[in-house]
Amino acid sequence: MTLDELKAALDSFSPVKIEFVARVMESLANPPSANIRSAGTWLTSEPDWIEYFGLALSVHHGATTEPLGLSAFEAVFRKACEHLRWSIDPPGSRTQRFVDMVVRPKSGNRRRLSLKSTAAKNLSKTALHISKLTEAAWIQDVRTARDRRDRTLELFRQYRNAVTQIVMLRAFREDTGRIPHKYQLVEIPVSIFDSIQEVPLKVFERDAPVIECNVGGRVAAVVAIDRSDAKIQSGECSLLPVPFMRNGIGRNRRCRTSEVRRHVCPFCGLDCDRDANAARNIRRLGLQSAAA
Repeated sequence: MTLDELKAALDSFSPVKIEFVARVMESLANPPSANIRSAGTWLTSEPDWIEYFGLALSVHHGATTEPLGLSAFEAVFRKACEHLRWSIDPPGSRTQRFVDMVVRPKSGNRRRLSLKSTAAKNLSKTALHISKLTEAAWIQDVRTARDRRDRTLELFRQYRNAVTQIVMLRAFREDTGRIPHKYQLVEIPVSIFDSIQEVPLKVFERDAPVIECNVGGRVAAVVAIDRSDAKIQSGECSLLPVPFMRNGIGRNRRCRTSEVRRHVCPFCGLDCDRDANAARNIRRLGLQSAAA
């Protein structure tokens, strides 16, 4: 539609339509600012993709204060890719297990994406939690540690072969009646789960094992097998985010604030001082070693 055609259409609009369009235009005139914390990726290297996604957030909040949910996130993500004429699987097409969308940028490899979103309260600024990484119906049926380990390792081999990246949209808001003051778009390489293949059998002796995933000598994520809901969770993923913000945000600081020094378990809800929690774990391991 040309500018003249747009003006002609506006002349025929009712007062209600004009008011609605004015609200959308006001939102578009004040788009969220982007703070790129990981430059040069397949998404952040495309300014048009970033602008389109930010404008879509503006239009969404021109009509509602509710955060962009998963279905809307998938639609907006798809539209932003289509705007760049990227190859993308058709809407409604069947994708393989674990995969929500397959995208091939003009310059780059095909990306098999698992899309996630959250607007949970008290989101951490330094770590993220995926409440449902994938379903695993067999969890409730296994009874031995060996069977539990074999099933888990096979599941993550399949997941690793199917998915190349997890892309998660996180909405930060001060209360449920206000527009999120910040959105964070995070790309998670599934390679962070590779170390699961080396986890010893004893870790799977519990009905609901909690598995640490190590990358470069540090814990990059924690995976929990949730037997009650037959699903796999991933928490405490410490990653470098790509934020889309409303009202701006300061740079990501490495120093530990009083907020960061508290440990909040994403699985059981335990809230305690990190140093105190570390001391308890050291004591417990020491007692176990002495008993052995």
